[in-house]
Amino acid sequence: MDSLKPGILFSGQGAQQVGMGRSLVVNNPEGSQRMKEADEILGWDLSQILFNGPVEKLTETRVCQPALFVHGILVFEQLVSQNIIEGPSAVAGLSLGELTALTASGAMSFETGLKLVAERGRLMQEACEATKGSMASVIGGTREEVSALCEECSVEMANLNCPGQIVISGPKEGIIQAVELGKEKGFKLVKELTVAGAYHSRLMESAREKFMPYVEEASIQEPNCPFYANVSGARIADPSKIREGLIAQVVSPVLFEDCLRSMAVEQDSPIELVECGPGKILAGLVRRTDRSWNVRSYSDATDFLPTL
Repeated sequence: MDSLKPGILFSGQGAQQVGMGRSLVVNNPEGSQRMKEADEILGWDLSQILFNGPVEKLTETRVCQPALFVHGILVFEQLVSQNIIEGPSAVAGLSLGELTALTASGAMSFETGLKLVAERGRLMQEACEATKGSMASVIGGTREEVSALCEECSVEMANLNCPGQIVISGPKEGIIQAVELGKEKGFKLVKELTVAGAYHSRLMESAREKFMPYVEEASIQEPNCPFYANVSGARIADPSKIREGLIAQVVSPVLFEDCLRSMAVEQDSPIELVECGPGKILAGLVRRTDRSWNVRSYSDATDFLPTL
């Protein structure tokens, strides 16, 4: 990689895999200590579910969100400790990955970030169980076309991931209607997703309201590097604005494509990005946004081996 200070991206819910992080902890005292610390902070054995599953348990929102947070930090700290990067030139995350990004940027401690993610996951799971919501992936439409579809079906845009890929969210009946209507309107694909509920929609309002005091009481400082917020896609640094964004994000669209473009504008060419998370999902979004950007993904120990 040409740059030792790339933009760092952190994964969101859906990227989780049973076993992720195990190779970063085995024979690695620093990683092992970090994992032990996570279990102690949470008060339950995240490591056992993370490493051994079952997948149904890891997929639960209250488990999945802290699992991806801890994995992201393990990867990031390994990148720094092995001198693969000096540190981030900028950070951003997809949904819950925003909290991982803030932790990596020095805006909050590992303990603060993990506690916030754990509460966020718990409250969002409660909201899912109390409502009847769903989500769908819309492929091939513009933002304006998808927005019109959402308005017609009383649902909302939830994730604007990259050009031509938007996720919509809302009441189950609205999503079913959007899937049918999307076919008639000529979208390339409108497919309902297998999810627990309607994330980043008004159906998460109870989670937003209950999450607010945790965020307001958390110790948050100005990041050590540029941080790009999901709610605006723009760089923010003021701790009060960061708090506002974290609270609003629970019920607001994740403007991930906008975060990527804002980050790229402020980077020197060539654009260098690193994904900390499993499945190379974010790398795929980066390439579909701009193929001229360089992106590498790190998830387990084999990714850190030198290439011949």
